Amino acid sequence: MRLFKCFALGALASGFVLAGGALAKPVDFVTDVKPILELNCVVCHNPKHAEENGKYSLDTKEEAFKPHKKDQRISPGHADESEVYYLTVLLLTDDSHMPPASKGKTPLSKEQSDIIRQWITEGANWPEGVSLKVVMKAEFARDIEPILERGGPLSDADREILRLWLAQGATWPTEVSFPSAKVAAGASTAPAGQIDFARDVEPIFVHGGSLTDQAKGTLAKWVEQGASWPAEAKLGQAQGGAQAKDMAVVEQIRLLILAASKEKAEADMKLYTNTIPGTTVTYSMTPIPAGQFVMGSPDSEAKRKDDEGPQHKVKIDPFWMEQCSVTWDEYELFMYPEEKSSTPADATTNYTTPAADAVTRPTKPYVEMSFGMGKEGYPAISMTQHAANIYCQWLSAKTGHFYRLPTEAEWEYACRAGTTTAYFFGDDPAKLGEYAWFADNSDFKYQKVGKKKPNPWGVYDVIGNVDQWTLDQYDPTYYKQFTDLVTEPWNKATKPYPHVVRGGSWKDDAEKLRSACRLGSSPDWKMQDPQLPKSIWFLTDAQFVGFRVIRPLKVPTAQEMYNYWHSGVEKE
Repeated sequence: MRLFKCFALGALASGFVLAGGALAKPVDFVTDVKPILELNCVVCHNPKHAEENGKYSLDTKEEAFKPHKKDQRISPGHADESEVYYLTVLLLTDDSHMPPASKGKTPLSKEQSDIIRQWITEGANWPEGVSLKVVMKAEFARDIEPILERGGPLSDADREILRLWLAQGATWPTEVSFPSAKVAAGASTAPAGQIDFARDVEPIFVHGGSLTDQAKGTLAKWVEQGASWPAEAKLGQAQGGAQAKDMAVVEQIRLLILAASKEKAEADMKLYTNTIPGTTVTYSMTPIPAGQFVMGSPDSEAKRKDDEGPQHKVKIDPFWMEQCSVTWDEYELFMYPEEKSSTPADATTNYTTPAADAVTRPTKPYVEMSFGMGKEGYPAISMTQHAANIYCQWLSAKTGHFYRLPTEAEWEYACRAGTTTAYFFGDDPAKLGEYAWFADNSDFKYQKVGKKKPNPWGVYDVIGNVDQWTLDQYDPTYYKQFTDLVTEPWNKATKPYPHVVRGGSWKDDAEKLRSACRLGSSPDWKMQDPQLPKSIWFLTDAQFVGFRVIRPLKVPTAQEMYNYWHSGVEKE
């Protein structure tokens, strides 16, 4: 038995002792213990995660009471010998502490640990037939602060987040205090009937202080009653709010990019390979020249769709495009920074900056996101467009180069590489196997990047293997507005769905890999996501979607950078 277990000794075997020597009331598993385990433990200790990562599961009574190595997961009557309790009272610096504080998880409070201890000491009664499920843990900075600061009508997802947060205690960090949008007089008592926004709710939002029990009750009732928010009520952004913080990070990143930028003209643009600082992971960028092309497909093209026309002329400025899709080797440095060892590459001259640490990172997925198809050298998949955008921001801060997703026009221009045929190699799909992985040759899964022939501009897998995110909102009639030459078109998003992906994937037939073929994203791409609300980072049902980055020669303004990386519809 570990030495630290002595810290928990001293309670009576028959029940936990409260201050003053009084015995606590018996612990009820369903009302007292189940919520703690579901919020803090089952997120990792569930059957899927256990199978993939060698952990044990706590979702059922049978699994929870199994032995684990030399100790018991739960030993009825012996809390100090039960991992489910004693790992929660270790020093926070101990790597064995659960939840793992060293990886940014929120530790259990003393009250929560005491409840688990008392429950085990009382015999660890777990009613038959009761199982645990993964429950989203609402976090103030990530989930609540943006809602309070935005000051506009709430979406269904916003209401669900607020409901969860209130049910979980509405924890509000002591350092958070928004300035008032106006003088607000709080209601003296919690309203008994129908909630009125102006009278009861608006003062809570504009004051922005830690919530009283009265305020929590008022908000909870407001959410239950539909969270009605009058159209004329616009509280506005609080100074120092989430957007202001994001913008400050963007401005810092831009200064680093300007200091590191060397190429001033198109003639300076060369193929280059970069090493992500602090690692041995590399990626290559090939120059795409400025020019004009005809976007879309002609009526005569076989298998064309109506959304591919009418054809129109487009002018594109020069940029670099990543030669291959972003791989798991690259993307997991962004996903799991605390788990990836820093192994500096020899003789690297790449620019790096602590600003990368200020960029928001994804929450951990509940499933293994390669779905068993392979990691090293394989394309990263199943990220939302928002996640791909924030990866671009992180990579920009990490390297000192400005990266973003391509627009739909930039993608098609680079894919065609000066050609006008259905595919960049011609109109005959019989040659497709030389250049792409698709339904006929993929063996029903994605393949390692860069194994097929590139297009004429040196871009590999630009068609097939995985679809690739673009910046554009998908609109089947978008092309109809263009009659003359258009420069750098970008259909900026105004809603979460659909966004455009291009290129086709390992599961598609040949017609989906044509240069002009378009596809819009769908909420169905995260249908099996177990979280409520659904993740803004991962698409559990889009195992065919990846992305590649581009780097424009011209460095944009800070506001333009922000607009590229933050579309305004992140809450998918």
